[in-house]
Amino acid sequence: MADGTNGVTRRDFLAKTATVVAAASVMSRYARGQDELPANEKLNLAGIGVGGMGFHDLRNLAGLGHNIVALCDVDRAHAAKALAEFPKAKVYSDFRVMFEQQKDIDGVVVATPDHLHAVVAITAMKHGKHVYGEKPLAHSVYETREMARIARETKLATQMGNQGQASEEARVTIEMIQSGAIGTVTEVHAWSNRTPDISRRGIARPSDTPPVPDSLNWDLWLGPSPVRPYNPIYLPFHWRGWWDFGTGVLGDIGCHQLSTIFKCLKLGHPESVEACSTNWQQGPEIANETAPLASTVRFRFAASADHGPLQITWYDGGMQPTRPTELEPRRPFGVDDGILYVGDKGKMLGHRLIPETRMAEYGKPERKLPRSPGHYQEWIAACKGGPPAGANFVDHAAHLAEVILLGNVAIRMNGKLAWDGEAGRFTDCDEANALLNPPYRKGWVL
Repeated sequence: MADGTNGVTRRDFLAKTATVVAAASVMSRYARGQDELPANEKLNLAGIGVGGMGFHDLRNLAGLGHNIVALCDVDRAHAAKALAEFPKAKVYSDFRVMFEQQKDIDGVVVATPDHLHAVVAITAMKHGKHVYGEKPLAHSVYETREMARIARETKLATQMGNQGQASEEARVTIEMIQSGAIGTVTEVHAWSNRTPDISRRGIARPSDTPPVPDSLNWDLWLGPSPVRPYNPIYLPFHWRGWWDFGTGVLGDIGCHQLSTIFKCLKLGHPESVEACSTNWQQGPEIANETAPLASTVRFRFAASADHGPLQITWYDGGMQPTRPTELEPRRPFGVDDGILYVGDKGKMLGHRLIPETRMAEYGKPERKLPRSPGHYQEWIAACKGGPPAGANFVDHAAHLAEVILLGNVAIRMNGKLAWDGEAGRFTDCDEANALLNPPYRKGWVL
């Protein structure tokens, strides 16, 4: 969008006028909660996948004073709330058409099903758009690396939608661990007990072929994934449990649960990943179609300059770690979503030492980390030339998502795999390597 005086585009104007001082001012303004911006500070934002979490993201960004100028969704029925909320936005079904036709877009929110994340986000970055992408960032390990590479080359502002990374609890946890509150961290246990009715899992592909609703472009919804007949079992939300479209419970929640420890210990590549799940009892008609009802995944990291040998264990579907002896007898444990940090001098459940008497003795850690003005505010500030957002693709999100997705490969292999992170391949299983970069169907490329 031109500024009305000299034909300079909005993106050029923002890029040329952004300075460290201006960025600090932007961060300060958002930290104070100011929600009315001058017209020349408003970004023009587009949503791609605007039902569900996409609608939530757009409402938050609009609440910060920015313009929602375009909405793109292949399912008009699921997008109805967003269409009503932002009636001035131009509406599209195909994101590629949107980028070709509408040139006033500064940044996009990508909240499609997982199998479209990478192709949409990379297309956006190649068009010079800043990208906010929902977790788990991508559908395959190869895609995470490509997204990081393109973000690095374009120097655009990026952020993954693991909102908790901006929280006070995340910073307190890091400050406590780095202060030595539990000594050297040796184990991390994280779990999520999402039920199959939220994310359909452990089932075979349906055989019935009902008609596609008039409100849905099924071919565009499939995107780069293999063609299959429409069935309402896949959408608008249950796609998460189907391997062709989603990444199971681990992909859904892992980037939330494990973000803090990755930042705290500056975790690199695991040396191995292993998994077992309820799918081992199932035939390929189930195991190759959907994520398991329950799984346990272990990531092992060799010692580095920032940490000793470390094992991270993931549990879902009702699986949980051994109840720590330090926990009070009647205190709930292992329900919903949670995380336990184990050190050689103590344990933390979430961001609190256990038992509570130990927390009372410790008090509060020394405040050393800068606080976030808010997850969305971080991305907006980065779009305006400020510091990189806390879950930007290059420094944090792509690597975190890559490791999470390695866990899904281990689930599908039902065993232990040795990982060479520098080479980006498993050293002991070609079948597993084939899952790192599943082929796109004809007509779709990154």
